[in-house]
Amino acid sequence: MTENAAPKPRSGGQVLVDQLLIHGADCAYGVPGESYLEVLDALHDTKGQFTFYNARHEASAADMAEAYGKLTGKPGICMVTRGPGACHAAIGVHIAMQDSTPMIMLVGQIARETTDREAFQEVDYRAMFGPIAKWATQIDDARRIPEYMARAFRVATSGRPGPVVIALPEDMLTDIVTVPDAAPYTSTQATLSAKGAEALVAAISRAKKPLMLVGGSGWDDASARAITAFAEENGIPACCSFRRQDVIDNRSPAYVGELGTATPAAFRKRVAEADLLLVIGARLGEMTTNGYDTVQPPNPVQNLIHIYPDADEIGRVYSPVLGLAASVASVAHRLQGVNLGRKSDWAEWAGMLRSEYEADTESPNGGEWALDMGVAFCQFRDELPEDVIVTLDAGNHTGWAQRFFRFGRPGRELGSTCGAMGYSVPAAVAASLANPGKMVLAMVGDGGFSMSGLELATAAQYGATPIVLLFNNTIYGTIRMHQEREHPERISGTALVNPDYTAMAQAMNCHAERVERTENFAAAFQRARDSGKPALLELMTDPEQISSRTTISALRAAHK
Repeated sequence: MTENAAPKPRSGGQVLVDQLLIHGADCAYGVPGESYLEVLDALHDTKGQFTFYNARHEASAADMAEAYGKLTGKPGICMVTRGPGACHAAIGVHIAMQDSTPMIMLVGQIARETTDREAFQEVDYRAMFGPIAKWATQIDDARRIPEYMARAFRVATSGRPGPVVIALPEDMLTDIVTVPDAAPYTSTQATLSAKGAEALVAAISRAKKPLMLVGGSGWDDASARAITAFAEENGIPACCSFRRQDVIDNRSPAYVGELGTATPAAFRKRVAEADLLLVIGARLGEMTTNGYDTVQPPNPVQNLIHIYPDADEIGRVYSPVLGLAASVASVAHRLQGVNLGRKSDWAEWAGMLRSEYEADTESPNGGEWALDMGVAFCQFRDELPEDVIVTLDAGNHTGWAQRFFRFGRPGRELGSTCGAMGYSVPAAVAASLANPGKMVLAMVGDGGFSMSGLELATAAQYGATPIVLLFNNTIYGTIRMHQEREHPERISGTALVNPDYTAMAQAMNCHAERVERTENFAAAFQRARDSGKPALLELMTDPEQISSRTTISALRAAHK
């Protein structure tokens, strides 16, 4: 509709699509279903304005929408059909909730007149998604679509971002209504006040061994640069929370590591030595705190300053000496240019942490393994483009990237903090579609690839060109590691008999090669880059090398 024009009669599906365009959405990821045919039909008239990417599976579609939300800061849109479609897509909603990612999932629903009869594929989506979404609702009156959609965009992006799930009864979408559109949404964010900034600066200035921990969502390139500049200006060592390593440039002298699954035990001990822990944007969840051990609730040994966009999160687990509700961008820009005058006092502490980080991420000696991805990554990490996007799946194989890569803006690190397998391939497809011409690398294990690897066909269909590094060690590696630690040599349920993944990828019109030796990786990777197609490198890694830090033999020996 044109501005100030009188509303014209439209179907509910048309009204909904018009709201998507008004609020700046340019694409959606989904699997088509008869329960939202009116939406699909309305999308037919949006060519050039909006693209519907049909994925091979609803879980992948939701992962794609979540990755889009991470990359852009705008809600990723997912469309799925009722019942099984929504159930398949639930994992993406869970990821978006735990990762604080803006996302809107639109679910086709049964006709209103058949409610509570256990109609075909009937599910109460308010009840189903209520615990794992920021807001779950259903639109029963087509006249209220503009109201609901405007609220959905605001809820998804305001404060702590998160997912919104909206059920759309199929008969509501066919109703013809005359209703005005909503105005484009704006998100609401808390900002760091001058008084809060004064208290913050004073608290940091009193520290003897400060450590800054940044994470969470909401960081754009400018705020990431600003907080890095503050750390460098003042010599404050800075680390990142689990899978948020792209907030602080890893090449910066201020960067000292990440707290997650690839963290060395020595660095966790250093965190305990800090007398001040300045946390900006991170929730201090279980993975970042190593099961709430590195930072112990409710009263950490460190003086804790916790800054988070949602006031309800502050003090939920940990009692801070100073808690401030503010967006990460407002904090970063308020601190940029602030000189505390303590850099020389903290130089020895900061230098020690940086030196230990550099030592831990030096290239392994190599030679013990036919294919050593630690050696391979160190050989080519500095040659990657500055704006490379890396997607991570669940599993020990991500430890090589998290330990040896150098993340930082304008590049990105996209990984599920809730440990969802099957995430990285669809996330890489979405990242490549949203950023044509950029290098996108996906890290995935053989188990995770089996769950969503067919999305390479989606990549080929739409011209995306991610490069998938498939770590094939014929086991569910992370679970096998836990198994060997707790019940050594009692293998149960963790062995895999895999298909020929290289042939599978080639059948999907992708460039694909198998790599079995370290010295062959660089040339194979270059061929993948040059192919101009979606690419897969099947990396035949030794299951004995169970992680970047230990072996199965070492785990068994430690148990004796």
